[in-house]
Amino acid sequence: MTALSSAAPTPSPGATFHLAIPVRDIAEARAFYGDTLGFRKGRESKTWTDYDVFGVCQLVVHEVAGFDAARQHSAVDGDPVPVPHFGAALSAVDFDALVDRLQKKNIAFATSPHARFVGQPGEQRTFFFLDPSGNALEFKTMKHPGNLFARYDVDAFEEP
Repeated sequence: MTALSSAAPTPSPGATFHLAIPVRDIAEARAFYGDTLGFRKGRESKTWTDYDVFGVCQLVVHEVAGFDAARQHSAVDGDPVPVPHFGAALSAVDFDALVDRLQKKNIAFATSPHARFVGQPGEQRTFFFLDPSGNALEFKTMKHPGNLFARYDVDAFEEP
């Protein structure tokens, strides 16, 4: 194992992010993540299930009786962004297909698909929605995908 440095890391071959979240009802979560969103199911038990989120994240939903996500927000480029949240940066094709899928399934957007950081290195289209337990999900597509991890001061681009 090599020591960590401040330089940009090189991902391990096949590296995949893992995230585990609480849900109030495992059957409800399975219907939402598997059927509604179309995420491929992996392992499962009586109280949890793994999902493949676009090949970049292993999402595990764990049933926690009585769970309901807290609603807190942070202002990001004029949007009330739910915190905490998770999601993925997608290709424009996958982003548009997911928007279409959600609309066909009548999923309400917490923040409708739109562009933000227009004219800045981080320009993107993004949207938010909530799962049945209130967990916030964000999916985005970068205008310039190579800028996903670009370092710049967002405040320098804001109007005085």
